[in-house]
Amino acid sequence: SFEGQASGWLASNPEKSPLSQAGLRYIPQFTLDEELAEGWNSDLELALNAYATANLAKGQSPRYDGTVKAYRGWFRVSSRTFEARIGLQKLSFGSATMLRPLMWFDTIDPRDPLQMTDGVYGLLPRYYFLNNANLWLWGLYGNDERKGWELTPTKQSSVEFGGRIQTPLSSGEGAISYHHREADLSRLTSPSDTLTGPYARENRIGLDGKWDVGPGVWFEAAIIHLETDLAAMRYQRQWTLGADYRFDIGNGLSVLAEYMRFENTSRLFATAEGIGFSALSLTYSFGLVDRLSGILYYDWTNAQWYRMVTWNRTYDDWTLYLQGFWNPEIIRLYQNQASNNPFAGTGIRFMLVFNH
Repeated sequence: SFEGQASGWLASNPEKSPLSQAGLRYIPQFTLDEELAEGWNSDLELALNAYATANLAKGQSPRYDGTVKAYRGWFRVSSRTFEARIGLQKLSFGSATMLRPLMWFDTIDPRDPLQMTDGVYGLLPRYYFLNNANLWLWGLYGNDERKGWELTPTKQSSVEFGGRIQTPLSSGEGAISYHHREADLSRLTSPSDTLTGPYARENRIGLDGKWDVGPGVWFEAAIIHLETDLAAMRYQRQWTLGADYRFDIGNGLSVLAEYMRFENTSRLFATAEGIGFSALSLTYSFGLVDRLSGILYYDWTNAQWYRMVTWNRTYDDWTLYLQGFWNPEIIRLYQNQASNNPFAGTGIRFMLVFNH
């Protein structure tokens, strides 16, 4: 089968220009499914990301950007309880929604209507037990750009590996995750002269769980150990607490809230100053085609608010989005996204999306 998604958008940031950004994107996707034997199937997905943008600012020459690159390209063999996928793929997991310590391999922004994220190259086998537990293993290669929350990219031509076990726990589920890689410290934004070598081994351990106790409640936490002489980078501690509930108001008002804490320290259990973020999401549907949502972040360390309101109308193949945002000029959320963040400052954005 062949399908695709075309989108175009216009943004206005009055402080920069009445028309601050215009863009077009097309993602063609080809899939092939084939039965191998009784109980065994194979499938293939190939997708490209082709986009072009123009950025305008008062008193400056227009800046243009565009490319065509691989977006997904994987092959999978699967049965009722097992699957193995190899190639360029999305690798994402965890219980948190907006502030995610386990955002290890993606850069999904909850405010992005298209939920775009680059994939990673690797092998991902998964086994599903009869009690709904599941086991993930992965090996990655050729991913030498920063991913997720990474402060430094991975050493070129090196192998990363890890795994995850998820199991039912009472009225919900819990999981533990692990990842190992070799970080390239020579590609830090400001390399330090005190480094004894350009590379350092890094190990990550993550815990997460989610339960339905009336409202949904969850937690997500990660500890990252980097074997380096840079004391402030040896350990990263991240954790998130969250809850959501759907109120019986009109067609139903969905409310979600999370708090995340991020700390760097020289010792695992040492006290440290860190960064704290709160997030609140409200969503209300007006009938079958219209939905209004609002997302609010607060940076407790820098005393800054991030605000976004989105209205969207959905037809069979078309979706219209109108977004208004009021944010700091320097975005400290999701720091590994493109430096030209479309939600920096104050403005509005209109987007039209066609799926075929």
